[in-house]
Amino acid sequence: MAETIHSGMLILGSGPAGLTAAIYGARAGLSPVVIQGIEAGGQLMTTTDVENYPGFRDVIQGPWLMEEMQAQAEHVGARMVFDMIASVDFSQRPFRLIGDGGTIYTGNTVVIATGAQARWLGLESETRLRGQGVSACATCDGFFYRGKKVAVIGGGNTAVEEALYLTNHSQDVTLIHRRDSVRAEKILQNRLFAHPHIKVLWNKTVDHFIGGDGNSGLVGLDLRDTVTGEISRLDADGAFVAIGHAPATSLFRGQLALDSDGYLVVEPGTSRTAIPGVFACGDVTDKHYRQAVTAAGMGCMAALDAERYLAQARFDAAVAAE
Repeated sequence: MAETIHSGMLILGSGPAGLTAAIYGARAGLSPVVIQGIEAGGQLMTTTDVENYPGFRDVIQGPWLMEEMQAQAEHVGARMVFDMIASVDFSQRPFRLIGDGGTIYTGNTVVIATGAQARWLGLESETRLRGQGVSACATCDGFFYRGKKVAVIGGGNTAVEEALYLTNHSQDVTLIHRRDSVRAEKILQNRLFAHPHIKVLWNKTVDHFIGGDGNSGLVGLDLRDTVTGEISRLDADGAFVAIGHAPATSLFRGQLALDSDGYLVVEPGTSRTAIPGVFACGDVTDKHYRQAVTAAGMGCMAALDAERYLAQARFDAAVAAE
Protein backbone atom coordinates (compact mmCIF):
# COMPACT_ATOMS: atom_id res chain seq x y z
CA MET A 1 0.00 0.00 0.00
CA ALA A 2 1.33 3.44 -0.94
CA GLU A 3 2.69 5.59 1.87
CA THR A 4 0.78 8.79 2.61
CA ILE A 5 2.53 11.84 4.05
CA HIS A 6 0.48 14.78 5.27
CA SER A 7 1.70 18.26 6.12
CA GLY A 8 0.35 21.69 6.83
CA MET A 9 2.70 22.93 4.10
CA LEU A 10 4.06 20.94 1.17
CA ILE A 11 6.99 22.66 -0.54
CA LEU A 12 8.05 21.66 -4.03
CA GLY A 13 11.68 22.58 -4.60
CA SER A 14 14.73 22.98 -2.38
CA GLY A 15 16.51 26.06 -3.68
CA PRO A 16 16.72 29.34 -1.75
CA ALA A 17 12.97 29.97 -2.17
CA GLY A 18 11.83 26.54 -1.03
CA LEU A 19 14.21 26.29 1.90
CA THR A 20 13.41 29.79 3.15
CA ALA A 21 9.71 28.94 2.99
CA ALA A 22 10.52 25.80 4.98
CA ILE A 23 12.34 27.79 7.67
CA TYR A 24 9.45 30.21 8.12
CA GLY A 25 6.83 27.48 7.83
CA ALA A 26 8.53 25.35 10.47
CA ARG A 27 8.83 28.28 12.86
CA ALA A 28 5.08 28.84 12.40
CA GLY A 29 4.38 25.24 13.44
CA LEU A 30 3.23 24.05 10.00
CA SER A 31 5.56 21.01 9.93
CA PRO A 32 6.60 21.63 6.32
CA VAL A 33 7.66 18.78 4.07
CA VAL A 34 10.16 19.77 1.37
CA ILE A 35 10.02 17.55 -1.71
CA GLN A 36 13.47 18.17 -3.10
CA GLY A 37 13.05 17.09 -6.70
CA ILE A 38 15.69 16.08 -9.22
CA GLU A 39 18.13 18.88 -8.36
CA ALA A 40 18.26 19.22 -4.58
CA GLY A 41 19.53 22.68 -3.71
CA GLY A 42 18.62 24.28 -7.03
CA GLN A 43 20.92 26.21 -9.33
CA LEU A 44 23.30 27.25 -6.56
CA MET A 45 24.51 23.67 -6.38
CA THR A 46 26.31 24.29 -9.68
CA THR A 47 27.53 27.76 -8.71
CA THR A 48 31.04 28.08 -7.35
CA ASP A 49 31.90 31.56 -6.07
CA VAL A 50 29.01 33.49 -4.51
CA GLU A 51 29.93 37.05 -3.58
CA ASN A 52 26.57 38.82 -3.50
CA TYR A 53 24.57 36.94 -0.87
CA PRO A 54 24.19 39.19 2.21
CA GLY A 55 25.91 38.25 5.42
CA PHE A 56 29.24 36.94 4.15
CA ARG A 57 32.22 39.23 3.76
CA ASP A 58 34.26 36.59 1.94
CA VAL A 59 33.37 34.64 -1.19
CA ILE A 60 31.36 31.52 -0.35
CA GLN A 61 30.53 28.43 -2.37
CA GLY A 62 27.01 27.87 -3.70
CA PRO A 63 26.72 24.23 -2.55
CA TRP A 64 27.90 25.17 0.94
CA LEU A 65 25.26 27.92 1.17
CA MET A 66 22.51 25.49 0.20
CA GLU A 67 23.76 22.88 2.69
CA GLU A 68 23.58 25.51 5.42
CA MET A 69 20.06 26.57 4.39
CA GLN A 70 18.89 22.95 4.43
CA ALA A 71 20.50 22.32 7.81
CA GLN A 72 18.79 25.41 9.22
CA ALA A 73 15.41 24.32 7.85
CA GLU A 74 15.82 20.84 9.34
CA HIS A 75 17.00 22.30 12.65
CA VAL A 76 13.74 24.22 13.08
CA GLY A 77 11.59 21.24 12.13
CA ALA A 78 11.25 20.94 8.35
CA ARG A 79 11.36 17.47 6.81
CA MET A 80 13.30 16.77 3.60
CA VAL A 81 12.05 14.13 1.17
CA PHE A 82 13.91 12.98 -1.93
CA ASP A 83 11.20 12.44 -4.51
CA MET A 84 9.91 13.64 -7.86
CA ILE A 85 6.26 14.65 -8.12
CA ALA A 86 4.51 12.94 -11.03
CA SER A 87 1.09 14.57 -10.69
CA VAL A 88 -0.76 17.20 -8.66
CA ASP A 89 -4.43 17.66 -7.88
CA PHE A 90 -5.43 21.09 -6.65
CA SER A 91 -9.16 20.42 -7.06
CA GLN A 92 -9.58 18.75 -3.67
CA ARG A 93 -8.74 19.65 -0.07
CA PRO A 94 -6.30 18.78 1.26
CA PHE A 95 -4.28 19.13 -1.91
CA ARG A 96 -2.98 15.84 -3.27
CA LEU A 97 0.38 15.15 -4.93
CA ILE A 98 1.74 11.79 -6.08
CA GLY A 99 5.45 10.98 -6.20
CA ASP A 100 7.30 8.96 -8.80
CA GLY A 101 7.32 5.90 -6.58
CA GLY A 102 3.65 6.17 -5.67
CA THR A 103 3.96 8.02 -2.37
CA ILE A 104 0.93 10.22 -1.77
CA TYR A 105 1.49 13.68 -0.31
CA THR A 106 -1.40 15.72 1.06
CA GLY A 107 -1.14 19.28 2.25
CA ASN A 108 -3.33 22.03 3.65
CA THR A 109 -1.17 24.43 1.63
CA VAL A 110 1.32 24.00 -1.21
CA VAL A 111 4.30 26.24 -1.94
CA ILE A 112 5.70 25.86 -5.44
CA ALA A 113 9.39 26.71 -5.66
CA THR A 114 10.46 24.52 -8.58
CA GLY A 115 12.65 27.23 -10.12
CA ALA A 116 13.82 27.83 -13.67
CA GLN A 117 16.83 26.59 -15.56
CA ALA A 118 19.02 28.67 -17.83
CA ARG A 119 18.99 27.50 -21.43
CA TRP A 120 22.44 26.53 -22.64
CA LEU A 121 23.94 26.03 -26.09
CA GLY A 122 24.65 22.37 -25.42
CA LEU A 123 28.36 22.40 -26.28
CA GLU A 124 30.80 20.08 -24.50
CA SER A 125 33.24 22.96 -24.08
CA GLU A 126 30.45 25.06 -22.54
CA THR A 127 29.80 22.40 -19.90
CA ARG A 128 33.50 21.96 -19.19
CA LEU A 129 34.12 25.70 -18.71
CA ARG A 130 30.93 26.50 -16.84
CA GLY A 131 31.97 28.43 -13.77
CA GLN A 132 35.43 28.95 -15.26
CA GLY A 133 34.59 31.78 -17.61
CA VAL A 134 31.23 30.60 -18.97
CA SER A 135 28.13 31.78 -17.11
CA ALA A 136 24.42 32.35 -17.61
CA CYS A 137 24.04 35.28 -15.20
CA ALA A 138 25.82 38.59 -15.67
CA THR A 139 24.29 40.03 -12.51
CA CYS A 140 25.70 37.10 -10.52
CA ASP A 141 29.15 36.85 -12.09
CA GLY A 142 29.89 40.08 -13.98
CA PHE A 143 31.77 41.51 -11.01
CA PHE A 144 34.50 38.89 -11.48
CA TYR A 145 35.35 40.34 -14.92
CA ARG A 146 36.17 43.89 -13.97
CA GLY A 147 38.32 45.46 -16.66
CA LYS A 148 38.31 42.27 -18.77
CA LYS A 149 36.93 41.30 -22.17
CA VAL A 150 33.50 39.70 -22.07
CA ALA A 151 31.02 38.34 -24.60
CA VAL A 152 27.25 37.84 -24.46
CA ILE A 153 25.51 35.26 -26.63
CA GLY A 154 21.89 35.96 -27.61
CA GLY A 155 19.62 38.50 -29.24
CA GLY A 156 16.57 38.96 -27.03
CA ASN A 157 15.82 41.28 -24.13
CA THR A 158 17.86 39.18 -21.71
CA ALA A 159 20.99 39.26 -23.87
CA VAL A 160 20.83 43.01 -24.47
CA GLU A 161 20.15 43.72 -20.80
CA GLU A 162 23.12 41.50 -19.83
CA ALA A 163 25.39 43.30 -22.29
CA LEU A 164 24.35 46.71 -20.97
CA TYR A 165 24.80 45.57 -17.38
CA LEU A 166 28.30 44.26 -18.08
CA THR A 167 29.45 47.73 -19.15
CA ASN A 168 29.42 48.54 -15.42
CA HIS A 169 32.45 46.28 -15.16
CA SER A 170 34.01 46.13 -18.62
CA GLN A 171 34.77 48.54 -21.43
CA ASP A 172 35.02 45.68 -23.93
CA VAL A 173 31.68 43.92 -24.32
CA THR A 174 30.75 41.98 -27.45
CA LEU A 175 27.22 40.80 -28.23
CA ILE A 176 27.13 37.72 -30.47
CA HIS A 177 23.93 36.99 -32.36
CA ARG A 178 23.12 34.32 -34.91
CA ARG A 179 20.92 36.62 -36.99
CA ASP A 180 21.35 40.06 -38.56
CA SER A 181 18.98 41.83 -36.15
CA VAL A 182 18.11 41.51 -32.47
CA ARG A 183 14.66 40.69 -31.10
CA ALA A 184 14.97 42.95 -28.05
CA GLU A 185 12.56 45.81 -27.40
CA LYS A 186 13.29 48.97 -29.35
CA ILE A 187 14.32 51.01 -26.32
CA LEU A 188 16.91 48.35 -25.42
CA GLN A 189 18.16 48.25 -28.99
CA ASN A 190 18.65 52.01 -28.93
CA ARG A 191 20.72 51.77 -25.75
CA LEU A 192 22.70 48.87 -27.15
CA PHE A 193 23.68 50.53 -30.42
CA ALA A 194 24.45 53.85 -28.74
CA HIS A 195 26.76 52.39 -26.11
CA PRO A 196 30.44 53.08 -26.85
CA HIS A 197 31.70 49.98 -25.03
CA ILE A 198 29.52 47.40 -26.83
CA LYS A 199 30.12 45.97 -30.29
CA VAL A 200 27.80 43.53 -32.04
CA LEU A 201 28.86 40.57 -34.15
CA TRP A 202 26.04 39.59 -36.51
CA ASN A 203 25.36 36.18 -38.04
CA LYS A 204 27.65 34.34 -35.67
CA THR A 205 27.20 31.25 -33.51
CA VAL A 206 29.57 29.81 -30.93
CA ASP A 207 31.33 26.75 -32.32
CA HIS A 208 33.62 26.21 -29.33
CA PHE A 209 34.59 27.79 -26.01
CA ILE A 210 38.37 27.86 -25.72
CA GLY A 211 40.05 27.12 -22.41
CA GLY A 212 43.55 28.13 -21.45
CA ASP A 213 46.38 25.87 -20.40
CA GLY A 214 45.73 23.89 -17.24
CA ASN A 215 42.80 25.29 -15.27
CA SER A 216 43.17 28.91 -16.33
CA GLY A 217 39.59 29.12 -17.61
CA LEU A 218 38.15 30.72 -20.71
CA VAL A 219 40.45 32.58 -23.10
CA GLY A 220 38.30 32.88 -26.21
CA LEU A 221 35.53 31.64 -28.47
CA ASP A 222 35.53 30.06 -31.93
CA LEU A 223 32.67 31.62 -33.89
CA ARG A 224 31.03 30.24 -37.02
CA ASP A 225 29.53 32.64 -39.57
CA THR A 226 25.96 31.51 -40.25
CA VAL A 227 26.15 32.82 -43.84
CA THR A 228 29.61 31.81 -45.03
CA GLY A 229 30.52 29.07 -42.54
CA GLU A 230 33.83 30.79 -41.86
CA ILE A 231 35.41 30.27 -38.43
CA SER A 232 36.85 33.23 -36.54
CA ARG A 233 38.20 33.67 -33.04
CA LEU A 234 37.17 36.19 -30.41
CA ASP A 235 39.41 36.67 -27.40
CA ALA A 236 37.38 36.83 -24.17
CA ASP A 237 37.88 36.29 -20.46
CA GLY A 238 34.19 35.72 -19.79
CA ALA A 239 31.20 34.56 -21.85
CA PHE A 240 27.57 34.88 -20.81
CA VAL A 241 24.97 32.67 -22.46
CA ALA A 242 21.73 34.67 -22.52
CA ILE A 243 19.25 32.70 -24.58
CA GLY A 244 16.50 32.54 -21.99
CA HIS A 245 15.31 30.43 -19.08
CA ALA A 246 12.86 27.55 -18.84
CA PRO A 247 10.64 27.61 -15.72
CA ALA A 248 9.78 24.20 -14.28
CA THR A 249 6.01 24.53 -14.62
CA SER A 250 4.91 21.70 -16.94
CA LEU A 251 3.47 19.83 -13.95
CA PHE A 252 0.97 22.64 -13.33
CA ARG A 253 -0.36 23.23 -16.85
CA GLY A 254 -4.12 23.11 -16.89
CA GLN A 255 -4.40 23.73 -13.14
CA LEU A 256 -2.62 27.05 -12.62
CA ALA A 257 -2.32 30.12 -14.83
CA LEU A 258 0.97 30.52 -16.73
CA ASP A 259 2.13 33.59 -18.61
CA SER A 260 3.27 33.57 -22.24
CA ASP A 261 6.77 32.45 -21.20
CA GLY A 262 5.53 29.61 -19.01
CA TYR A 263 6.05 31.29 -15.61
CA LEU A 264 3.46 30.86 -12.86
CA VAL A 265 1.19 33.87 -12.45
CA VAL A 266 0.76 35.27 -8.93
CA GLU A 267 -1.20 38.18 -7.54
CA PRO A 268 1.12 41.23 -7.75
CA GLY A 269 3.02 41.85 -4.54
CA THR A 270 2.16 38.42 -3.13
CA SER A 271 2.91 34.74 -3.69
CA ARG A 272 -0.77 33.84 -4.12
CA THR A 273 -1.85 31.92 -7.22
CA ALA A 274 -5.45 31.83 -8.44
CA ILE A 275 -6.12 28.78 -6.23
CA PRO A 276 -6.45 29.72 -2.53
CA GLY A 277 -3.88 27.82 -0.52
CA VAL A 278 -1.45 27.35 -3.41
CA PHE A 279 1.51 29.72 -3.48
CA ALA A 280 4.48 30.21 -5.81
CA CYS A 281 7.86 31.81 -5.17
CA GLY A 282 11.34 32.18 -6.59
CA ASP A 283 12.42 31.78 -10.18
CA VAL A 284 9.34 29.76 -11.13
CA THR A 285 7.39 33.02 -11.04
CA ASP A 286 10.20 35.60 -11.37
CA LYS A 287 11.59 36.25 -14.86
CA HIS A 288 13.17 39.62 -14.03
CA TYR A 289 15.55 39.29 -11.07
CA ARG A 290 16.47 35.60 -10.74
CA GLN A 291 18.77 36.08 -7.75
CA ALA A 292 19.26 33.82 -4.75
CA VAL A 293 18.46 36.67 -2.36
CA THR A 294 15.21 37.62 -4.14
CA ALA A 295 14.19 33.96 -4.30
CA ALA A 296 14.78 33.66 -0.56
CA GLY A 297 12.72 36.78 0.06
CA MET A 298 9.88 35.37 -2.02
CA GLY A 299 10.09 32.11 -0.08
CA CYS A 300 9.56 34.10 3.10
CA MET A 301 6.54 35.79 1.49
CA ALA A 302 5.06 32.43 0.49
CA ALA A 303 5.35 31.00 4.00
CA LEU A 304 3.81 34.10 5.57
CA ASP A 305 1.00 34.09 2.99
CA ALA A 306 0.36 30.40 3.71
CA GLU A 307 0.32 30.97 7.47
CA ARG A 308 -2.17 33.82 7.10
CA TYR A 309 -4.33 31.76 4.75
CA LEU A 310 -4.55 28.93 7.29
CA ALA A 311 -5.25 31.34 10.16
CA GLN A 312 -8.12 32.88 8.18
CA ALA A 313 -9.45 29.42 7.30
CA ARG A 314 -9.46 28.44 11.00
CA PHE A 315 -11.24 31.68 11.90
CA ASP A 316 -13.86 31.19 9.19
CA ALA A 317 -14.45 27.59 10.33
CA ALA A 318 -14.89 28.72 13.95
CA VAL A 319 -17.38 31.40 12.94
CA ALA A 320 -19.33 28.91 10.82
CA ALA A 321 -19.50 26.46 13.75
CA GLU A 322 -21.06 29.00 16.09
